[in-house]
Amino acid sequence: MQQLFAQPLPLRLFLVFLGGTALGSLINWAIYQLAWNPRDISPWGPTPEKAPARKATDRIPIFGWLGLRREHAIHGRGFWIRPMLLELATGLGLAWLYWWEVDQQALVSPQIKELFRLAAGGPIAIAVPRVSEGLTHAVFLSHVLLITLMAAASFIDIDEKIIPDEITLPGTLLGLLLATLLPISLLPHVAVRDAAPMVGEVIELPVAAANALYVEPVTVAVPNAWPTQLDGAPRLSTLALAQACWWLWCFALTPRIWRGRHGPRRALGLIFRRVSRELLRPPLAVVAWPGSMAIAAVWWWGGSAWIGLLSALVGMVIAGGMIWAVRIVGTAALRREAMGFGDVTLMMMVGTFLGWQAGVIIFFIAPFAGLVIGLLQMLLRRDDVIPYGPFLCLGALVVAVRWPSFWTLNFQDVFSLGWLIAAVLFASFILLGVMLAIWQQIKIRLFYGDDSDQEIEQNEGRES
Repeated sequence: MQQLFAQPLPLRLFLVFLGGTALGSLINWAIYQLAWNPRDISPWGPTPEKAPARKATDRIPIFGWLGLRREHAIHGRGFWIRPMLLELATGLGLAWLYWWEVDQQALVSPQIKELFRLAAGGPIAIAVPRVSEGLTHAVFLSHVLLITLMAAASFIDIDEKIIPDEITLPGTLLGLLLATLLPISLLPHVAVRDAAPMVGEVIELPVAAANALYVEPVTVAVPNAWPTQLDGAPRLSTLALAQACWWLWCFALTPRIWRGRHGPRRALGLIFRRVSRELLRPPLAVVAWPGSMAIAAVWWWGGSAWIGLLSALVGMVIAGGMIWAVRIVGTAALRREAMGFGDVTLMMMVGTFLGWQAGVIIFFIAPFAGLVIGLLQMLLRRDDVIPYGPFLCLGALVVAVRWPSFWTLNFQDVFSLGWLIAAVLFASFILLGVMLAIWQQIKIRLFYGDDSDQEIEQNEGRES
């Protein structure tokens, strides 16, 4: 690995570009093969009927699409433009991301500068120390995997307004595994600590300091130091917390149709029996029970692996839980499904890679782009149904790439409040429900007329 780090930067950027174009081909395959209505457009998929035999050159990223133009009679004119541009953008984008995160160390250096500025009471003219390339490469690897998964999910959502579990389920498992095996792949946090954290590395300061400066992953406790109350064995409370997070995710993957015509008691009983049956048979049983045992094993092992796993599990539940709450509140206010459940599982996946703190920030910034697009679509097409997954992914990408810009703008002080954040979020959901109910009435009067006192029909069976 050290030999790779020692290579000239232009060579490394070129290799990342080539790898990025290959990942772009993988994204295109997922877009067309994992969709609700699969299409044989990707050269890595089956050859379409009545199409000439495909060549080996068709699978060359970017350039292969120039040859695949011959299939325009089957797929439509210009079908090849988007996938070709996607592969090119993936290669260029990941090369830029490597330069930004590894060479410029732009997720760490601004945090170090800010601490120096605060300590000195103003700007100081000293060289900013660099962290190890092993740490920056680990974070870069995490972001590459997340971007690949989010790109596939976003384009499927744009095409079909659906986010398949075939992307979010393995993506969530991959995020949990990466956080366990490589905890430093989580977003970085720079802090002054009295004692060395269990995960991270010390920053060699150019000036004397009473306390050491460390770069550590954004764990579930950050910006506070990791408390002993969250350690692994023999603390049963932390095992219970991890298992609760895990089984909530498993519950989210089960079909939950609310049939309340015969009362809530009968409806809850039906859901309980359905969920229990799904958790005891493949394919979910193959994931749920071994995963639960793996969590117990990591808890028993403890150390940095437990810190990374617990942080990813809590990030998964809080990030996805906020979208789940919006779905419930929005559905009640709008009297129809306000958000697909794929958005919930998508944010659960994002939370395993970025943590609960980033998940909260994403939750508040993603709606801005969605609001603009939604209003334009409402005015031009009188259609307020938009795929929200791409906006969640865009928010996640912005937060991941510009992490210090969000994290150092007093957000650390906010997140140090702990459980008070839950109260703020709860109040936000209440306010959201009121605003959506008002918007529903405005929409009916403005776009459908006063004669539309005809109620918007509620779905007979609705997911919880």
